[in-house]
This record gives sequence, C-alpha cells and structure tokens, in this order.
Amino acid sequence: MGRRLVPLTLDNLPDLPKRCRACVFWELDPVSGEAALRASRPELEKEAWISAVLLEWGSCGRVVYVDDVPVGFVLYAPPAYVPRSTAFPTSPVAADAVQLMTAWLMPGYQGQGLGRVMVQTVAKDVLRRGFKAIEAFGDSRWKEPVCVLPADHLLAVGFKTVRPHPRYPPGCGWSFVRRSPGRRTSSWPWTGCSEPSRRSPPYGRCEGLTVVKA
Repeated sequence: MGRRLVPLTLDNLPDLPKRCRACVFWELDPVSGEAALRASRPELEKEAWISAVLLEWGSCGRVVYVDDVPVGFVLYAPPAYVPRSTAFPTSPVAADAVQLMTAWLMPGYQGQGLGRVMVQTVAKDVLRRGFKAIEAFGDSRWKEPVCVLPADHLLAVGFKTVRPHPRYPPGCGWSFVRRSPGRRTSSWPWTGCSEPSRRSPPYGRCEGLTVVKA
C-alpha cells in the first residue's frame, strides 16, 4: 500500500470532501461566516482563504493519498489567519504557535497509523518553519464529524492540560500542552467538517479547548 502526504494547494483542493471544501468555520470570523453562508459562497471563500495563505505563508495543509486515492487531510495555519479562534474563551493562540484547525480521515483507513503520520508531518513542518508549538481547539463532547477536533484523541497523541477554564465542566474548556515532539504518539481517529449550517452555534459544539503540541 503506497501512501503519501502532499502539501495542500488549489490544484488538489477538490480532493477534500465536498462538505469540507464548503466549510469556512475556521477561515472566517462568526459574522463573516454567516454572511458567506447566506450568500451561498462558502466554497469561494475557502478557496480565497487558501490562496491568500499560500501566497503569504505557504502551504497550510496536507492531503493524504493511499494508492493515489485521497483518504484524508489536515489544515493548519498561524493564528493571524484563523479569525474564528478568537471567539473561543481559551483563546488566543500563542503568537509563536501554529493552530491545528481540523483534520479528516476516511473511516476505512482509520487504525492504520495514518492519523499518527498526519500529526508528525505537521509537527515537522511547523518546527522547520521556526514555530515552537502547535495549538488546537477540541471538543470533549465530540460525537460526530464537526470542525472542532475531538479532545480525547488530541490527548491520545500526547497533549496535556495547561489552562483549565472554570466556565465549562471537566474536559471542556481546558488547555493542553506537549513539549516532547515525536517521543510519544498513538493513532488519531478521524474528524472533519460538519455540513455548513446557519443554525450552528458560534463556537461549534463545545467552545473552548485549547491544545498545544510542540
């Protein structure tokens, strides 16, 4: 089985699931995101966002291929390019960190180590580009694919709590950190973007879990 992780570009953007190509949860602030949905142009906004980040910062994701079939992806970028993150109560993301925005892995390819490879690839890229950490917001009540990563699986790949939030029950609204890259890893089940909806809460299903990996 041949597998490879390719930098995300406008050319391979169509290889992402359609619902994720039309999701601008992270790429726009809540007001702009709602406006994009009302105008039925989220895919154009997604493409414009990726184009801008590519031009100013470089590749902001990886697409996973197995035998030339796209089976997953991961998106990440510095916090200046992720306006939605400021809406979370455990924000802001550190200036010297890159935010791991979201990821997806086809169910049939889970449990094969691809999730671990995705995380390791992001970590190597972030370190190579001079950043000291990776941060992500997670969902401790995760039950189905949404734009916010499941907290349990972020913890499973080595993230640790550093900043609890008193507003939310245990497991929700916490901050995590890992400062030993590549030494402890485990499989990372898939997550992904939810179907675009004007009725979605402004922070996703659980607003406020910051996770750091460096």
